[in-house]
Amino acid sequence: MKLQKQLSRKVGDVEYAKWVLVIPPNIVEELKWKEGQELEAEIKESKLVIKKDG
Repeated sequence: MKLQKQLSRKVGDVEYAKWVLVIPPNIVEELKWKEGQELEAEIKESKLVIKKDG
């Protein structure tokens, strides 16, 4: 997996970034996640936990 910083927009001299986590296709398939699916994230014991929303 890889964490990437992407420029979201620039307003005047201020740049706004967003962070993207790249997840390998085999993991997405194993979790049965679909493109555009809503996910929810929480931090537990200093670890990021991502799961299907709902």
